[in-house]
Amino acid sequence: LALYQPAPLPGELLMSDRKSADTPPNLFDPALAACPHSAYQSLLDHHPVHRNAISNAPIISRYEDVMYCLRHPEIFSSDMEEQMSLGTDRPMIPQQIDPPAQTRYRKLLDPRFSHKRTLELEPSLRASAKALIDEFADAGECDFSQQFAVPLPGQAFLQIYGLPLEGLGHLIELKDGIIRPQSQAENPLDSVEVEDIRKASGRKIYDYVEDLIAERRSEPREDLMSYLLQVELDGDRLSHNEILDISFLFILGGLDTVTASLSCSIAHLATNPEARKLFSQESKDIDSAIEELLRWETPVTGIPRLVKKTVTIGDTRIEEGEMVMLLLGAANLDPREFEGADRIDFDRTRNRHVAFGGGPHRCLGSHLARMELRIGLQEWHRRIPEYRVKDGETLVYSPGIRDIRHLPLIWN
Repeated sequence: LALYQPAPLPGELLMSDRKSADTPPNLFDPALAACPHSAYQSLLDHHPVHRNAISNAPIISRYEDVMYCLRHPEIFSSDMEEQMSLGTDRPMIPQQIDPPAQTRYRKLLDPRFSHKRTLELEPSLRASAKALIDEFADAGECDFSQQFAVPLPGQAFLQIYGLPLEGLGHLIELKDGIIRPQSQAENPLDSVEVEDIRKASGRKIYDYVEDLIAERRSEPREDLMSYLLQVELDGDRLSHNEILDISFLFILGGLDTVTASLSCSIAHLATNPEARKLFSQESKDIDSAIEELLRWETPVTGIPRLVKKTVTIGDTRIEEGEMVMLLLGAANLDPREFEGADRIDFDRTRNRHVAFGGGPHRCLGSHLARMELRIGLQEWHRRIPEYRVKDGETLVYSPGIRDIRHLPLIWN
């Protein structure tokens, strides 16, 4: 059972009918979002570096090439605030700046998100997970995404910043206004309306953080905002705008990607009974299993970079000034790096996946994310070991940040 072939989903069935060697698949096709794995394999085998048919932007999919790009920010830069409109006035810190400037901020922030530090949150977060499950366990059904995957990491974020629980819904709305503005638009295809929503949400996030800064200046606490206001590096404190730009990033990252990972992981287990039974075993190394789910259900499927120097990847020349997409989801299925890459192996011993990125921009919150996933999945399976998708429901996955907004589950 530790090594099994996941059940085919509509995306896989669709790919079996296409001439994948001739035409690169469109990864933003909604039909592929549910199961992009066969599309990834097509790219790895036939189009490891290819240009998007619409934008002409290069898409890089093989593990070795993706890692090269991640490890060389002087060529593949994250400093692309002008190219990516996310409702911000300045680059988000430390995501949208490169070394050596970025290194200063990582020195300040890494200790707050160390493995040891995140473990301090475990007792309270585990209690939160149990309390959330208590609300619906006896009902025999729930919307896993909305009733568990959204509030659990949200509560961790609120605790880190010392924020009240009742404010979570407002923050989720602001975050979605940046990441998923189409969901709040009357006409999701109207690019002007979508951009207006994103700008308005960005302004509201800045205003929210401004108020929080003022509160913590007058009444410091033992939370992240108070730390940002007081910490020094080489005798200098962070500026007001630096604190704004760090917090803007944390609101987006802290309230979204773990939710996506939880939902996609549970959806996979709900549709693969063999995997669910194996995962529920008390003897199972849950950390190894979670790493394998992260590899297979990579939440952030691709990340952009701005090319600062003309470079050749494979047989493709990429010019200075071009935007490229590093396809993390495909890299995590590359058989050149992962033995049996097209199978899920919960006992995989070598698993250097890139679900958290790599190089100097490797995800700052990876330790926190792993803890949230471990607690969420452990507590869920201790209470509800057998479950399935509600009859008649079709799960809708989003491309880009791969998540499921609604995941209706039932159990006895």
